[in-house]
Amino acid sequence: MDNETKIIKNVFINSNGNKLFPAIIYFSDKIEKIEKLGNIEFDWDELKEQDVKEKLIREISPKKFSQGINIIDGKFNLLIPGAIDPHVHFDTPGFEFRDDFEHGTTAAAYGGVTTIIDMPCTSLPPVTNKKNFEYKLNAVQKRSLVDFAFWGGVRGNDFCKTIPIEEQVRELSELGVAGFKVYVISGMDTFTDLTYERITEAAKAIAPTGKPMGVHAEDKFMVLTKKNEFIANNQNKWQHYCQARSSEAEATAIENVLKAVNNIDVKTHIVHLSSQLGLEKIKRAGQKGIKITTETCPHYLYFTQKDFENEKIGNYLKTAPPVKLQKDKDALWQGLADGSISFVTTDHAGTVPDKEKIADNFWKVYGGIPGVEHRVPFLFSEGFLKGKISLQKTIELLSTNAAEYFNLKSKGRIEKDFDADFALINLWDSKKVIAEEMHSKGKYTPFENVTFNSVVVKTFLRGKVIMNKEGEKEENIGYGKFIKS
Repeated sequence: MDNETKIIKNVFINSNGNKLFPAIIYFSDKIEKIEKLGNIEFDWDELKEQDVKEKLIREISPKKFSQGINIIDGKFNLLIPGAIDPHVHFDTPGFEFRDDFEHGTTAAAYGGVTTIIDMPCTSLPPVTNKKNFEYKLNAVQKRSLVDFAFWGGVRGNDFCKTIPIEEQVRELSELGVAGFKVYVISGMDTFTDLTYERITEAAKAIAPTGKPMGVHAEDKFMVLTKKNEFIANNQNKWQHYCQARSSEAEATAIENVLKAVNNIDVKTHIVHLSSQLGLEKIKRAGQKGIKITTETCPHYLYFTQKDFENEKIGNYLKTAPPVKLQKDKDALWQGLADGSISFVTTDHAGTVPDKEKIADNFWKVYGGIPGVEHRVPFLFSEGFLKGKISLQKTIELLSTNAAEYFNLKSKGRIEKDFDADFALINLWDSKKVIAEEMHSKGKYTPFENVTFNSVVVKTFLRGKVIMNKEGEKEENIGYGKFIKS
């Protein structure tokens, strides 16, 4: 029976900070009850050594259950709410030679992710009006392993159409998009960028929906001025790409976007933030009461431009904006810790590496990293276990904050009546990243051979096991459903 009550026993759940308590969860498609095992709570420091953990759990009195109940043993691993990645490019329909919903959502499940929000720009047609939304929804309806939502978008192309921007935005909002994406600079003919004046118009149209305007913020004039100068002088290395797409270009775009939305009551969200300068602009705006938020990605938190010197991963590391310097990396980690960065996303964007990641001319290398499978173990390993952020903060950055920000009801928490979306994490195990073992279509990553000191063991979506490293799963492609925001 689909709604039979199941039990997952012997799990640790975070209460606050770095505190955990042993628990039993009763669930069907929703969480029905959370039962603490005794009145015990541990600090992570008491559990982090495997032998000490095993001694402590031997002292916990086991609970007996009636026969016939479906019981899953969590083996005293950490249970977190299913992770949410609110920034992915899964390319269905239109660019499926790079990735698709079957591969992308399978990779998500292997990464402990139960809900994704797909970007509007890497679909054909782009999700910028009702007709295109319905076409995309029909295309992916039975092709997802995880639950999914869509970003809508406002592009330069739309300003040439007879349908008013306000009408397009209103219709998409009513259909349930999670937000609206705009670009200050875009390399896509099918999804062109907006001038700052048009960003003002877009913001006015988006504001009444109450949904965020997600902005790719790199100043077009600054980037293209340097890029064109470099290309004219046959300067085609990674250094020239990084100089063109600089911290100053990001900070200038953020400053101009803030001017563009001045006095407009719109939630402005800067996507894939890469620099200390950009973060400082956002912090100052927030202190003035402006509605501005931001996200960052694992590659900005792990790599610097020095890593482009590694020929094995240099081309794989190309993204827009590019990774920056050590000071930027440090500032982004601090932003996660102090709450000025709301969540960690991946900007997952795969490709065919032996075709689009091989050019000697760095300008012609495809920019994108398929990261949805690695974000959860990365943030536990590099953030929590290295003491940069608390356990509670890690879970908020991976799930809770995005659920609340994008109004994904019943997601993002382990609480009664919330969806039974879980990821079971072994914080006492480690695994080396091997590209060939990835589940997205393009099997490449700059994290190749990096060891993460945490492992996603099982992933549950609405009570069903959709990924199980220890055995069989209960649901397959097609189980994921559209989540209206």
